[in-house]
Amino acid sequence: MSASANDRRIDYIEFVVADLGRARAFYAAAFGWTMTDYGPEYCAFADGRLEGGFTTQGTPHPGGPLVILYADDLAATQSAIEAAGGRIVKPAFDFPGGRRFHFADPDGYELAVWSKG
Repeated sequence: MSASANDRRIDYIEFVVADLGRARAFYAAAFGWTMTDYGPEYCAFADGRLEGGFTTQGTPHPGGPLVILYADDLAATQSAIEAAGGRIVKPAFDFPGGRRFHFADPDGYELAVWSKG
């Protein structure tokens, strides 16, 4: 199987926010982003080039959003991250649309990787 054009590329950015309505209103007004609600705790956004989301599931971390990469093979990518010195901080879990896990790079930055089904 050959790799897709998105394999191991930044695919999605997620912000943990204190107030979902406030975040929606701010980014829609300031940048014209379109929003798609997925319940009271999650809202996806699209800026015309990149997609991301706002969630109230967690504690806001001022200073940076969660950068999410896509991988065709989630298990192989996790193995490569661990072999390179990364640390899994949230084991793989299911979500609507696929599976993902979170990892910390050697400097402690948290990122995530997702894959379809």
